[in-house]
Amino acid sequence: MVTPDSSAVTSTTPVMEPLSSPSIGEVIAGKLLMLIVFLMMCIGIVIVYSSGAGWAETKYASSEYFLWRQLTFAVVGCFTVLLVAQIDYHVFWKTSKIILFASIILLTLLLLLKVVGIISGAARWIGFGPIKFQVSDFAKYAIIFHFSRLITEKQSYIKDLHNSYYPLLTHLMTVVALVALEPNFSTASLIAIIGFTLMFIGGVNVRYLATTFSLLLPIAAVFAIAAPYRVARLLSFFSGNEKGLSYQVVQALIGLGNGGLFGLGIGASKQRDLYLPLSYNDFVFVVIGEEYGFVGAVAVITLFAGFFICGIIIAKHAPDSFGRYVASGITIAISLFAFINIAVACHLLPTTGVALPFISYGGTALLFNSLGVGILMSISRYKKKQLQKNATPDVVDGMTQQGSVA
Repeated sequence: MVTPDSSAVTSTTPVMEPLSSPSIGEVIAGKLLMLIVFLMMCIGIVIVYSSGAGWAETKYASSEYFLWRQLTFAVVGCFTVLLVAQIDYHVFWKTSKIILFASIILLTLLLLLKVVGIISGAARWIGFGPIKFQVSDFAKYAIIFHFSRLITEKQSYIKDLHNSYYPLLTHLMTVVALVALEPNFSTASLIAIIGFTLMFIGGVNVRYLATTFSLLLPIAAVFAIAAPYRVARLLSFFSGNEKGLSYQVVQALIGLGNGGLFGLGIGASKQRDLYLPLSYNDFVFVVIGEEYGFVGAVAVITLFAGFFICGIIIAKHAPDSFGRYVASGITIAISLFAFINIAVACHLLPTTGVALPFISYGGTALLFNSLGVGILMSISRYKKKQLQKNATPDVVDGMTQQGSVA
């Protein structure tokens, strides 16, 4: 057995790698990431208004209800990105334990409120009045932060079973189980994928990961078929004929087909009001495909591909291991949610309630994703800030010496 390095366990800050001037690729990736996110937020405002006006008129007596809320959250999201980008991302190293513990407390509280009857149905949201947020979004980032710290601390013995893999697996399965019991099987599965991916990137023994996966797969399968609505979705997905498809899938495919190459035009979707449920959220990509056609759909996919590439570049050039894992985790999380949403809309995966990042209607998801982008920007800019900070005393000393000579 490998003996843990005590100095690594008690470390309060990650070991910094020698700083070098940011490359052109790093600078471009950071700026391009900001542009991509801004464009996706703008697309989200337009599409949410287009797809949700009819629903808003019916439910809230105002066709602009979703528009103003999405616009407000997009503006707050932009300020969140700019604000977090100025913060040293190592603050999440220092607070990762607290953040993870808080997420577990909140997830447990949700289940307790459900048990005593205060919350009925799915226990996913917590808060008072209009100020609510989905705890699983918070838990997702808690896993990313704390896993990045633990993998960095345990790097010298990362392949050890008892001192490395078991602690990581325990943290991950605790969060995944609590989210799954809400119930929110799709988000729990995605959090598990994010956690296992970080462990793989961090160098955890692949044999341990494969063994765990083989054990969890049948458990997940039993959990998936335990609820009738999940069974119906699976049967619909694997159905070989149109009659076996669910209503949502049929309407989504019709909407994508209506769009053709260039789409029906802004606000001209036929599926959004009468046929397609949650057209402003889970199936917002269908409205994009119907109103802007194949060209518009490919443009959105290209934006997410660009986001993924920029995030990977930032992760690759991060100034330390912690930044590298955090950037990788955030990039994978946002890109994975986007892939699932688009795949469901195109009937490539079974129907599940996963929103399209930055575009689907929803405030807290947009703000948490904006937090993630702000952290990516903080990691991207860290080298430049530190080099400027280190150069400042030399400039001051040089000016002082010149003044004394004069």
